[in-house]
Amino acid sequence: MNFSRLLTLAVAAASLAVLSPVVEAQNNQNNRQEQQRSQAEQRDIQAVVQLVDAVSAGKMPAPTDIAVAWDASHNVKGGDGSTYIPFTIAINRSQMAAPGAAVYVRVVNKGAPAPAPAAEQNNRNNDRNQPPPRVVYPWDNVHFLDVPDGGKVSRAMALKPGEYEVFIAVKERTPANPPRNAPPAKTGLLRRDLTVPDFNAPDLSTSSIIIADAIEPVNTPLTREQQQENPYVFGTMKVVPSATMKLKKAGELQVLFWIYGTQQAAGKPNVLVEYNFHVKNPDGTEKYFNKTAPQELNAQTLPPQFDVAMGHQLPGSLVVPLMSFPAGDYRLEIKITDKISGKTLTQNTNFTVEA
Repeated sequence: MNFSRLLTLAVAAASLAVLSPVVEAQNNQNNRQEQQRSQAEQRDIQAVVQLVDAVSAGKMPAPTDIAVAWDASHNVKGGDGSTYIPFTIAINRSQMAAPGAAVYVRVVNKGAPAPAPAAEQNNRNNDRNQPPPRVVYPWDNVHFLDVPDGGKVSRAMALKPGEYEVFIAVKERTPANPPRNAPPAKTGLLRRDLTVPDFNAPDLSTSSIIIADAIEPVNTPLTREQQQENPYVFGTMKVVPSATMKLKKAGELQVLFWIYGTQQAAGKPNVLVEYNFHVKNPDGTEKYFNKTAPQELNAQTLPPQFDVAMGHQLPGSLVVPLMSFPAGDYRLEIKITDKISGKTLTQNTNFTVEA
């Protein structure tokens, strides 16, 4: 089973700039204040911010004109102790009059009291001529975009480890010259809890296990705007995560993740990664199917410039042709052994092979 092609690409990306998306995401955190906005965009920003204020304070239920659902997310270690979280939401495009939308993402600490609306803060302010102090959230960003026909929209955020609540408001975008007597813009809101893992602990751990439909090289560095629109670009590598985990026999299983908390000697880890496949039976039990040759990540197999002390992240990866896999449901068991510390860790991920 061949995995060398993906491994080489993943290591190159890790050695160069696997953390660049985190930096870009943080730089863009407050772009709703920093960028010059049109009057229509400013009205949309005010509308979605007030919408989240009202829902989080319990003053109104979440609107359902536009269905918004959490589709998927992944966690990857950032360079400043934060966790980089690319995520995908599903927006019901058929409920919108046009594809243009304002999407507002706010993250609050779990259990934190909702901030007072701006009007109430103004009333409490002794100097009515001064604006109320701006509330600082762990994450707070707005995006103006066109929702694709399939409804899937991917963006990213960077958060410290902890427990959070995420609000994502979607509003039909106000046209530059709205017609008279236009119907009210439709809105929708997603509210969900989010647990952000801590990848800074000394324990052996991994990022999310990503099963990809495609992994491609990126030859030209992305602009800040392009990075926002492509949160699954890691350095020089673009990952297209599988939306369904359903793979064709004629294709390949492509797996990518990063390994944290390894010990090192002269900047190089000494890690063994084993991949074992188990097929699931109709009665819910499973049996061993096959395995790949163990994958060694050490001074002999890693590039000379790879150095854990320099912040380079250690990738695990696998590419397996599925021609020999009968159609069915599978569990991939990934066992990681740090030969220096003697610690082991086992992760599992599921996928389906279709004819």
